[in-house]
Amino acid sequence: MDTGELAWAVTAAALVLFMTPGLAFFYGGLVKAKSVISMMMMSFGSLGLISVLWVLYGANMSAIGDEPIFLAGNPFSNFAFLNGYDNETLIGATFGATFAIITTALISGAIADRAKFSSWMIFAGIWATVVYFPVAAWVWGGGWIISIGDTILEGFPAVIDYAGGTAVHINAGAAALALALVLGKRIGFAKGAHTPHNPPFVLLGAAILWFGWFGFNVGAEYANDMANVGLIAVNTLGATAAAVIGWLIVEKIKDGKPTSVGAGSGAVAGLVAITPSCANLDPFWALVLGLLAGAVCALAVELKFKLGFDDSLDVVGIHLVGGLIGTLYLGFFAVETGLVFGGGFGQLAVQAIAALGVMVYSFVLAFIIGFAIEKTIGFRVKNEDEVAGIDTIIHGEEGYVLDAK
Repeated sequence: MDTGELAWAVTAAALVLFMTPGLAFFYGGLVKAKSVISMMMMSFGSLGLISVLWVLYGANMSAIGDEPIFLAGNPFSNFAFLNGYDNETLIGATFGATFAIITTALISGAIADRAKFSSWMIFAGIWATVVYFPVAAWVWGGGWIISIGDTILEGFPAVIDYAGGTAVHINAGAAALALALVLGKRIGFAKGAHTPHNPPFVLLGAAILWFGWFGFNVGAEYANDMANVGLIAVNTLGATAAAVIGWLIVEKIKDGKPTSVGAGSGAVAGLVAITPSCANLDPFWALVLGLLAGAVCALAVELKFKLGFDDSLDVVGIHLVGGLIGTLYLGFFAVETGLVFGGGFGQLAVQAIAALGVMVYSFVLAFIIGFAIEKTIGFRVKNEDEVAGIDTIIHGEEGYVLDAK
């Protein structure tokens, strides 16, 4: 790596790290005022815990070497880098850590207003170890997903997941659905019963996420001689902007009013959808993807009321659905290999296998982990604490202290 590539790698890692505080603001604005600290702390707790685990053994697990353990790398092959390191190894580990952090933090939105912080931290550590670290290896570290076209379906094209449609968004979305089922519905769960307490926080968080996402998507180009920087950047901009428009159009038609929360949510939906495909779509088709993702996700967030699961902050409707859209869309519109460009059904087939594999694996493991925690130390707070607001109960703090003393 030359100095320019190294500098961009550090910058990109910092941008992606900044996304987790952005997520904290986005999620924090969506909950009730008496739960804002609890919600934001789950993101910051993930930032602290997952960073440590990644340095200790997560980076090792995310790259499959000569002796893989359960389809992941050996966690003790270079424990805490005690066996040596260089600049390229360490910056790669730092960049990878930021993905692990935010993927784990994303899940917390499904259990807002009702989860114990200590139980969340236990879940986060176990889930990252047995789900995220191996899945990162499958997608980017030489594992079965990236190798489908060479092994399982010989002669098929390789799976395309540039920045994490499967490893990040489908992974987190499936785990979020599992936890929402384990913890059950909030008291008084019904459409319109839980309104965001601070829409400006939501917009601030969405803006930070959009800003940081240029590191998320363009960041990995430090290892590719910066070959597709322009395409990735314009697609990250265009798809996200189109998704805002798509979401607001649906909101206007369905509810009569376009909202600020809808604009922020639409931006996130577009960012999710373009994540796997940013380096493999022409800009026009990226715009179409964004418009589609914004519109579909705006409809998908209503599914929790029809199906009866309480995904508090729409992690399923935005990240799982958006991740599936972005991943499968490549089967049709990926440059050269997509069905529309004469590539046949091969690309769609491998994209679907990868998406389904990660979704099932993450859901099952997250459900088992969450269920075990709930039945032992308890995952959900008492009903009376939920009603009162969990910030003071769990953290001994209030988000807004209005009585000056």
